[in-house]
Parts: sequence; structure tokens; C-alpha cells
Amino acid sequence: MSRTNLRFFIGGALILLGVLMLLQRLNIFSAALDIFWCLIFLAGGVYFLYRFALNNGDEWWALIPGCALLGAAASTVLPERWSGLAFLGLLGAGFFAVYLTGRQRWWAIIPGGVLVTLGFTAALTNMDGARQTGGFFFLGLGLTFLLVAVLASMPWAYIPGVILLLMGAALGYPPMAGALNYLWPAALILIGLLLILQFTRSK
Repeated sequence: MSRTNLRFFIGGALILLGVLMLLQRLNIFSAALDIFWCLIFLAGGVYFLYRFALNNGDEWWALIPGCALLGAAASTVLPERWSGLAFLGLLGAGFFAVYLTGRQRWWAIIPGGVLVTLGFTAALTNMDGARQTGGFFFLGLGLTFLLVAVLASMPWAYIPGVILLLMGAALGYPPMAGALNYLWPAALILIGLLLILQFTRSK
């Protein structure tokens, strides 16, 4: 973009901001500034996604700020109870999109799953009468590691995945907590046996 075009867009943005501020001050359009910032974030998100598409996916990193800015745009116009889900969910979707650009970037599944889980947890927390969001959080983390194990062929991820799922089940369903008193020792015994078996095979 040339310097002349940049000045034109900055000038236009300042004029739009001034008009919207005036409308809000006059109580004609109370959400004027929210619409302005939504458009700014939306333009930034579209720019990064366009940059990703223009380079045939080579600049995969552009998916992260692109989706983050789209999430920020959505959060400015959505009700407060959904703003966290919009921002964190779309940011997490950006990391999942990074994984789809190449399986060697399997690490992106983890922040993607964590962010999407945090988004849904925030939405549940804001709902009237929502309970046991801690259990949902651990369930989401457990599913994230199971995705790593399945999609990236990482067997080690099954261990934290199963442990986190059990913790989520215990927090979300209190009677399950008593059963964990027996499941934890059994899980430790099983893990120990697997390690010994792997050691003997390597011999």
C-alpha cells in the first residue's frame, strides 16, 4: 500500500470515528463506537486472512492474528455473556487452522483446544445457574490431549488426556470423586506396568 493510499484510509477512518462519536454524544446512536471498533478489528482480521490466502498458505502464522481480530470484532457487538466465547473461540479456531496447514504443526492443537475450552467455560460461567464449570474445563483439556494423541499420533498424550477427563468427571459429578480414590492407584499401577513392558521390549 502506497503512502498516499495509507493517508487516505487513515483520514477516512478519522472522519468516520468523529461522526460516530458525535452521534453517540447526541444520543442518536448509542452503539456507534462499538460499530467503529468492530469495523477496525474486522478489517485487520480480513487483511491477515487475505495475506495467508495470497501466499498459498506459506504465511500460516497470519491465521492467528487474523482469527484473533475477527474474534475481537465479534466481541465488541455481541452481548457480554458471549463476548468471551467469541474472542477465545475464534482465536482457538485460528490455532486449529494452523494445524490444518500442516500436520508437523501438531503443537497448535493444544493452544487451540485450551482457548476453545476457556471460551465455552466463560460462556457457561456467565449463564444463570451454571455450575461445575471447573469440571467442564478439565474435560475440555482432556479431549484436547486425546486429539493430540489421535491426530498427531502421539501416544504419550493419552496419559494426560485420560487423567484430565477423570478430573473433569470428578468435578462435574461429585459422586465420581469417591471412585477416583481407587482409580488413581489403578492408573499408577497400569502406567508402571506399561513402562516396565516398554523397557523389557527395548532389551
